[in-house]
Amino acid sequence: MVSNIFKVDSTLNEPLYMQLYHRFRDAIDSGQLLAEQRVPSIRALASELNLARGTVELTYQLLISEGILIGRGAKGTFIAPMANCLRNKKSIITPNFNQDTHNAQVTSFYHENEVLPFQLGIPALDAFPLTLWNRLMHRVLRNTESVQLGYPDPQGFIGLREALASYLAVSRGVVCSPEQIFISSGYRASLLLILRSLFQEGDVGWFEEPGYHIAREFLQKMGMVLVPIDVDAEGINVHLGNKTAAKAKFALVTPTHQSPTNVTLSLERRMDLLKWANEHKSWVIEDDYDSEFRYLGRPIPALKNLDNDNRVIYCGTLSKALFPSLRLSYMVVPTHQVARFKNTAQQLGGNSPIWTQQVSQLFIQEGHFSRHLRKMRNLYRQRRQYLIDAINQVFADILFVHQQSGGMHIVAELINGQSSERFVKQANRQGIGIQSLTSWMQSNHSTQIILLGFTNIKSAQDAFELCLKLKNCYFLTQ
Repeated sequence: MVSNIFKVDSTLNEPLYMQLYHRFRDAIDSGQLLAEQRVPSIRALASELNLARGTVELTYQLLISEGILIGRGAKGTFIAPMANCLRNKKSIITPNFNQDTHNAQVTSFYHENEVLPFQLGIPALDAFPLTLWNRLMHRVLRNTESVQLGYPDPQGFIGLREALASYLAVSRGVVCSPEQIFISSGYRASLLLILRSLFQEGDVGWFEEPGYHIAREFLQKMGMVLVPIDVDAEGINVHLGNKTAAKAKFALVTPTHQSPTNVTLSLERRMDLLKWANEHKSWVIEDDYDSEFRYLGRPIPALKNLDNDNRVIYCGTLSKALFPSLRLSYMVVPTHQVARFKNTAQQLGGNSPIWTQQVSQLFIQEGHFSRHLRKMRNLYRQRRQYLIDAINQVFADILFVHQQSGGMHIVAELINGQSSERFVKQANRQGIGIQSLTSWMQSNHSTQIILLGFTNIKSAQDAFELCLKLKNCYFLTQ
């Protein structure tokens, strides 16, 4: 029974300790594990699954840190009394829009242990230095002291915040102190902290059109009123925003690589946006989600670099640069807002596990992160070209690839004027993860644009074969 519930697969890219962690969560959700039930000892489970004790120990420590497992000394380790609250848990937030209708426009691309062809937002998992990461994790676990087992700092582990402050100053032009940085378990957790600290239900905000649909849906569920502001070749149209909703409380923008068009916010628009925020005492939320990956020209500093009036909340993530299941994001807040954010963070209690933060600190401070980014930039530049070449060869009379300087996907347009929705739906039914730009728009305006991820295309031959499959999907819509 144990081996069935907790079965893991060493051939997958996901670390074994994370696979085991998810098996525990799934077993609780399905009712296979119940509150107060005793679980196998670390030694017994490691033996049963033929895993290293350190792997099982890490999983147990993660589960204990989240309150899912509870240790009772010589009696053993048990499922926590409140763990069954996780089963079939519903959101306590009441949507203020027709969620079923809206979500039907956006296809879910989560498939357990599988990356779909052309899937967006997934880094090259085959190129991640997993052996190195596991070695760092084992070092962290071996050196864990009892003082680290108490309640964590609501801002996040100070060592990681120091490492991030150094990295941001050098790589993104964001000069800040560790005291300004807050660690969170994913981008939505960062947004939640911002919303609870600065805004109230019914506040109005600018949102890029098209824009990151997951953030849009989350903000709407939290009661924000979003005004779609058009994006063009220079990024969000600040002049239009001023005409449409000058007194908005915030603007959420992706200046480096606009999500999803990949255009860069021009310097003039950056200055106009900061001027608007300062004049109206509004906030700019900068989502700098994949700024590390630029292939043409010099890297562009973050918008926060120009923020002389402290109106920008800077958000970044390690999940895009490393791996999604890391669930580790961070933000930089103005010094005069630190106390407010810290109080909110204390109430929310949504931090990442301390051991994950410690490993991330070591990965950055020992130089592994910068080496990994250099490797990935070169790899992505190559894989991006694989896909562009294959499209030009297979889709020469059908698709036009838009020029872009960075990002983790390409933007292509159906040059015959055909709407992209039918094509995308047919491809999705065949297990191909392309997306239509339409699904990223609040207005649901029909477009000819499709989005294709390239990060997990491993060779020119793979790109060519995938494009042939995609072309078959296209012909089925004719």
